[in-house]
This record gives sequence, C-alpha cells and structure tokens, in this order.
Amino acid sequence: MSVQTREQSETRRQKLDDVLVVDTDVHVYELPKDLIDYIDMPWQVALEQVKDRSGNFIPAFAPGASGFSFGPIWPTSHESDRIVRTPEAMREELTNINVDIGILFPNNLLKLPTLTDDEYAAALTRAYNAWLADTWCLPDQGLLGVLCACPHAPDDTAAEIRKYAKHPGMVGVYLPSAAVDPLWGSRKYDPIYEACEEADFAVLLHSVGIVHPAYPFNTHGFTSGFARHATSHTFSMMANLVDMISTGVPERFPKLRIAFTEAGVAWVPFLMMRMDRIYRERRHEVPFLTKPPSEYMTSFYYATQPIEEPQNLRDLVTLVDLYQGDTQTIFASDWPHHDFDHPNKIFQAPFSDDVRRKIFGENALRLLNLDANGQRLGLSSAPS
Repeated sequence: MSVQTREQSETRRQKLDDVLVVDTDVHVYELPKDLIDYIDMPWQVALEQVKDRSGNFIPAFAPGASGFSFGPIWPTSHESDRIVRTPEAMREELTNINVDIGILFPNNLLKLPTLTDDEYAAALTRAYNAWLADTWCLPDQGLLGVLCACPHAPDDTAAEIRKYAKHPGMVGVYLPSAAVDPLWGSRKYDPIYEACEEADFAVLLHSVGIVHPAYPFNTHGFTSGFARHATSHTFSMMANLVDMISTGVPERFPKLRIAFTEAGVAWVPFLMMRMDRIYRERRHEVPFLTKPPSEYMTSFYYATQPIEEPQNLRDLVTLVDLYQGDTQTIFASDWPHHDFDHPNKIFQAPFSDDVRRKIFGENALRLLNLDANGQRLGLSSAPS
C-alpha cells in the first residue's frame, strides 16, 4: 500500500453502516391480553378481569400492584409511549435506525418488584417468558430476548433459566432493579446466579423511574418528574452494584457476566474511585474480596442509554477511558421509548474506529456469547 493510499484509508471517516450495531435495550409491549393463554390458573382469572387494560406499567396487571408506584398525572406529549406490537414492525423500525440485533426487555414488567403477591408475580413472570419465547425471539431476524427474573421467587426463576437454557432466542436474564428488596447482592438470589452460570447467560440489570419505599427511596420528596428521572435510574444501578460487590457476588460466581442498563455511564468512574478509597479503609469488613472494587467493575458491562451529552464530545471519550470502557461499554437505544438514543448520537463522539466497533457490537457479542449473526455460541441442540 502506498503512503498516499494508507493515509487516505486512515483518514476515511467510518460510517454507521460500516459497523455491526447490537442494541442491548429494546422494549416489547406486553399486555394482560397477551399473557392470558400463558399464565397458570387461578391467575388466568385475574388477567381475564383486566385484559382490556392498556395502561403503562404494573397497574395494567392488577391485582397486587403496590400503590407507591406512579408516573406523571399529565404526561407531556413527548412522554407518551410508542408501542411496537409485532416482531415484524420491530424489525423494520430497528433497521430504520441502523440496529442489526436487538435485545428485548419488557415494558410493564419493569416494575415487577412492586407486585405484593409472590405467587402472582412468579406466575406472571413465567407467562411473560413463555410469550416472549413463543412470539418475539427470532434469531434469524436479529430479535433476541432476555428472560425476566422474579425477585419474589428465586428458585422459580432458576427453574425458568434451566428451562430456556438451550433456547436459541434467549441470551440472558433481566433483573428488575427498581423497588427490588432486598437488593441484588443478597444471597437470596444465589440460585439465579448459579443457574445463569450453568446456562451461560449474562444478567442485565434494568431500572425505571419509580416512587416506592424500597430503593431508590425518598424520591417522593421531589416535586417533579425531572428530579426523579435525573436520579432514580442511576441511583438504583449504583446501589445494586455496590450491594453485589460488597456481598461478594463476583467472588461466589466468577463466571457470571453482569451488565447495567439505562443509567448512562458517567457514574461508573466516580463509583470506582469512591469504592476503592473506602475499600482501603474498611477492607476488614469485606475480607472475602480478593481485589479492589474497581477491578471487579472493569469486568462488568455498562449500556450507554441515556448517554451523557457533554458540550465537548471528546469529554465522552475521556469519560469512557476512565473506566477502561472501550471493552465494557455496550450500545443501547431504549427503543421505542420517547427518550431513546439514536446510534448516531454516540457515533458522533470522536472514538477511534476500533473502539466504535467494540461499543456498537463486539462488546455485546462477548457479553451475550453471540456470533455476528446473532446466533448463540456453544449451543449443541435446539430447545425441547
């Protein structure tokens, strides 16, 4: 290659079409009527009574919804949810925003921990998982699901994980994080992590704006959704991460791959530095940890949405460098929610071409153990 040709190659601006885009946070829209045929009796009767409800989040799935969870009384027009009701429509819309592979989370079940009846919560989770597998998980279309974990029933969730361990369209387990009590570091959840290691499933924590006595609590003291939204997602992720490290989850389950979604990334280097400082002072309280907290954190994954938007986009590159995020940052859009991030938003930041390829696709493939076509690696047989 001549010097001139090499220089032209090195200066050619990479385009979004040049990279594989794996979107690690896409939302389906599950409703009571969708799950009726999948839920066990007697809870089918409960869903029959609310099958015509279409409202957002857990109130659509009463009975048993906590009264503490609420959203804006009069949401602005930009807060109204877009709904994608079919896999075909989702595939078309993701293609239109340059997404090759979409990882599917629920919508209403983001607030699953607010349900107060353990048996109903477990039955609803099983129904959702079956509906997702039956309707939405289409690897050949680049649509892959994460099983919903039920914090009310860890053993039941472990059984679900083993049930779907060989399903080609399931690639991980979603841990609902808003209002979860206890937090995800509790040994109560060890059966879930053990089953995930066996199935080679990653766990992906996902929060949502909420007002509730469980973490993130006290958000009822804010006077606006602006204040709650600015804090609740990130604080929930931080609290659960601290709990998981301080109780030794990554030591007990060293093969477990862990990701944190819908909280941005600016909090990550802060928490690394803060925890390392406290670790030096209080190491005797966590003698089971074999290394500083930051070293565990550099093995976790962090989804971009809602990405911070500094005036100088180079600051975003510096931010990612602070937590060695070139290998641990994964792209997420939050499609089709009103505050989604188009891939172009992050593509504009002056990352190198190599780092762009990692953030937009390669890191997620490693997290979820996929090839570039969205096929699970290591599967020896189809689901029964």
